[in-house]
Amino acid sequence: MRVFYSEDHRLHFPQAELSGGQFVTPFERPSRLEYILNRLRERQFLDVVAPEAVDMAPIAALLDSGYLTFLETAWDEWKAEGMGGEIIAANVPARGMHMDRIPENIDGKVGYYCHASETAITQGTWKAALSSVASAQAAQRHVAAGANAAFALCRPPGHHATADQYGGFCFINNAAVTAQMFRDSGAGRVAVLDIDFHHGNGTQDIFYERADVLFASLHGAPQQTYPYFIGYADEKGRGEGEGYNFNYPMLSGTGYSQWSAALDEAIAKISAWGAEVLVVSLGVDAYKDDPISFFRLESDDFTDAGRRIGRMKLPTVFCMEGGYAVEMVGLNTVNVLEGFADA
Repeated sequence: MRVFYSEDHRLHFPQAELSGGQFVTPFERPSRLEYILNRLRERQFLDVVAPEAVDMAPIAALLDSGYLTFLETAWDEWKAEGMGGEIIAANVPARGMHMDRIPENIDGKVGYYCHASETAITQGTWKAALSSVASAQAAQRHVAAGANAAFALCRPPGHHATADQYGGFCFINNAAVTAQMFRDSGAGRVAVLDIDFHHGNGTQDIFYERADVLFASLHGAPQQTYPYFIGYADEKGRGEGEGYNFNYPMLSGTGYSQWSAALDEAIAKISAWGAEVLVVSLGVDAYKDDPISFFRLESDDFTDAGRRIGRMKLPTVFCMEGGYAVEMVGLNTVNVLEGFADA
């Protein structure tokens, strides 16, 4: 399985994250990818290549133009305003406020385009986000050309980014761009399966009114965990998209028996629909010792999960998402890929 990876991810490394009322080293940090790369090498995944330059056309076609301009220019505007630190949202629109009017001042713009203030923007965030989606694009092209699977080792992750908002450590929705590129290259039915612990709210939002991309997400129950306000089981899609969105929220303490049953149901939905290609938002934060999650999966469970996904026999692109037990993230991630390959 070819792996696509860019060293430019290192350009994004905020110095602090607000967690539990204090500033901590961000859970989403560059070292996560070092553990994954090391494990890939140990397990003889040696076909690791850098992506070509990002293609902005499919990104611009899917995402809001004002949002993309904001991401590109936010750092310069922030510094021009005399701000001393990194960009962190301090003012966000709440119920009863005007949510359809974009402020002119950069401090207001940040609040408008951000939905989770744990996520900071740095000088290198835009370039890092582009390199991340470039890896996803390269993986999509590789599979569209005939490969059975590819792994986009994306950082920053993407599944929390909507068409016009960032948050949850995500800026550009890599999985959504990948799915759209499959549609643009001729695939009639594209499925996105999100196995990250946190609900893929951005991916759901982007495809919620569409019938050509089916979305299924296994995640912590939103009444108990981020992103809190979306990801309930009764969210089925809207308009033409009704019946093409499937959420499987699960409570604190969920183990592999319940989790795998939800995975099997999601796989059955994807197979019955007749998906032609599959995009997997590959988060491994369902692991039992993840510091910001509450499922109880063991490392061997990820191998079995990969095997179940592989039995669908669909051309598949894996896009890396979360996983914050950093010393185990490599093992758990590669276990999914090996299980997939052994199916």
